[in-house]
Amino acid sequence: MKAATKKAVETVELKPLDIRNIQMTLVGDSSLIVHKWSEKAKKQMLDTQMKKAKSAKAAKDPEQDYRDSLYEHPEGGYGFPSIGLKAAAVAAAVQADLFKTEARAAFHIDGDLVKIQGEPTIREDMVRVGMGGADLRYRGEFKDWKIVFTLKYNASVLSSEQIVNLFNLAGFGVGVGEWRPQKNGSFGRFHVE
Repeated sequence: MKAATKKAVETVELKPLDIRNIQMTLVGDSSLIVHKWSEKAKKQMLDTQMKKAKSAKAAKDPEQDYRDSLYEHPEGGYGFPSIGLKAAAVAAAVQADLFKTEARAAFHIDGDLVKIQGEPTIREDMVRVGMGGADLRYRGEFKDWKIVFTLKYNASVLSSEQIVNLFNLAGFGVGVGEWRPQKNGSFGRFHVE
């Protein structure tokens, strides 16, 4: 039988995170087209996954489709998903010679939605669906828009200048919303004010 040996205890000193806040203002350079998943669309997907029988297709209601495409902000007005803004900046990281994983972990935008300053109008687009078929879509479009939000970032990973640069790159080359540059469009472009 071996005698019990005492193991040395290692002490680790944690450096505090250098978390800072920065307020950003994004100004639209091209229209922002929003398209929230409607409750009707989510129900249809769930019904398909649950193998429920399909019901007859309801008549198209352009005004309702438009209203369903908008994200209502809890403080009134309209919003845009904050994760979409973050995703755009992270996608632009490669243009700034950064790893996406590094950028993704370096900053966060609190809350689900950021408020859009601007008024939407209804937009009609012809889209391709399925096997080359066509359909009409009605969505909200913000022609003049601005978004002001606060983000938290780890200053020991990225500087405030790098964060602002990521968003400027994202605004030009990635965009947000439907038909943005990242998806072969030209909408949803912006710059940092």
